[in-house]
Amino acid sequence: MSTANLKSITREEVEKHNKQGDLWVIIDSIVYDLSKFARLHPGGAGVLYDADVAGQDATSVFYGLHRQEVLEKPQYQRLRIGVIEGEKPKVKPFVAGELSRVPYGEPTWLTPPFKSPYYKESHRALQKAMRKYVDEVIYPDAQACEESGKRASAEVLKSMGEETGINRMRLGPGKHLHGHKLMGGVVKGEEFDYFHELIITQEMVRGGARGYADGLNGGMVIGLPPVLNFAKEPLRTKVLTEVFNADKVISLAISEAFAGSDVQGLRCTATKSEDGSYWTINGTKKWITGGMHSDYFTVGCRTEGGLTVFLVPRGEGVETKPIKTSYSAAAGTAYITFDNVKVPSENMLGPEDGGLLVILSNFNHERWVMCCGSARGSRFIVEECMKWAAQRQVFGKPLLAQPVIRQKLAFMLAKVEALQAWLESVTFQLCQMSYKEQSKYLAGQIAFLKMLCTRVSGEIADEAVQIFGGRGITKTGMGKFIEQHQRTQKFDAILGGAEEILGDLGVRQAMRAMPKDQRL
Repeated sequence: MSTANLKSITREEVEKHNKQGDLWVIIDSIVYDLSKFARLHPGGAGVLYDADVAGQDATSVFYGLHRQEVLEKPQYQRLRIGVIEGEKPKVKPFVAGELSRVPYGEPTWLTPPFKSPYYKESHRALQKAMRKYVDEVIYPDAQACEESGKRASAEVLKSMGEETGINRMRLGPGKHLHGHKLMGGVVKGEEFDYFHELIITQEMVRGGARGYADGLNGGMVIGLPPVLNFAKEPLRTKVLTEVFNADKVISLAISEAFAGSDVQGLRCTATKSEDGSYWTINGTKKWITGGMHSDYFTVGCRTEGGLTVFLVPRGEGVETKPIKTSYSAAAGTAYITFDNVKVPSENMLGPEDGGLLVILSNFNHERWVMCCGSARGSRFIVEECMKWAAQRQVFGKPLLAQPVIRQKLAFMLAKVEALQAWLESVTFQLCQMSYKEQSKYLAGQIAFLKMLCTRVSGEIADEAVQIFGGRGITKTGMGKFIEQHQRTQKFDAILGGAEEILGDLGVRQAMRAMPKDQRL
């Protein structure tokens, strides 16, 4: 927010403009002429007079009521008429791509002078590029769509295709990245690892719009891997190319009203034709993330000998209906009906009756991605609380001066640091293990980590609301991100396996490895 073209004004001059029709205020050394704006003020013109800010320095009052981004809007920029003589603004304006300087606002590896053994130069280059991309491209679109309920804009979706390679990177390391320029070449596909993917996921969380985030190809992250790993050619290359290029959208359709975490309880059926050339699918799917936007569905079906997974294109017999949830309709959450849908046998993903393996092979990566997002989302909320506690004045002192608030923040900060440390430890193991080893040794660790991430997220949501008070349950203004987090954090506790299911999975894995020769 440059002041170079603003004239110099004394505080004495500002004090003269303190009545109706002639109203100036000072906010962070900048003088604003609110004479005409007063009657348009969302809180009513009377607030500007009753709060005793007319002709005065309103900095403390303003930041107790409004976010900095309000001043950066063009309509308010036009109200600036000068800067106080001999003074300069103290509040640093937002700069796209910059790291937060709020203590614990960033993971430790991004906070000087701390070091990390996990991250190399390509990780830092990717983080820098992604931060700028999220700030400039995703954030404004996310905020607009979260409010309107519309899906992400076509321009944003297209930019995540081959222009940046983000769609490819969100599926993790692999040959699908080899030979591709990623984020303008800051990282080579051949060197891309799980820490690069962690960065992609955690930076995207900073869009601050939970429903939009799930609708922003969230279904692709879990719906496309079965195609990548189990589809036959030429179907595999065709679908991968279409989805990576953002020409088509895909989602995973497993959950049903009859079967959520109980995958083996699926009732959607697939019946093979007499000549074996095609299958007929009948049944329903529920809570399908991105389903309203999808051109393809990766569908789990009950077949004669077990479960089988098929790639089903949107077409005759496929109907999607929106499901209203506690987050934005931008997520595209859908109820899907398959009514005598004919699918060629070439669309089978994996072996006939071998669908359970296809479905289970997806879980570790899905849950780990959710851990990445949940841990960063919790940190984002803690950063909001730190800012608010430092600027909010109560009983004549900053909120941060209250011991009870510091105690709340202490536990919040400790928890987000612990989550990130465990997440990075698990990510390192992912980088070192083969897929078979990951399935054997990491399923339990990832299950426990996701369970803890979502439990901590809920605790932080509750504490954040208490710190923000009424603002923490208001959809706009100072506490808008707090309200949204409180309203939507439970999604991660359910999607990808409920907390109770994952906790049990982790303990059962540990029990299988329990030595028989150990006694107290």
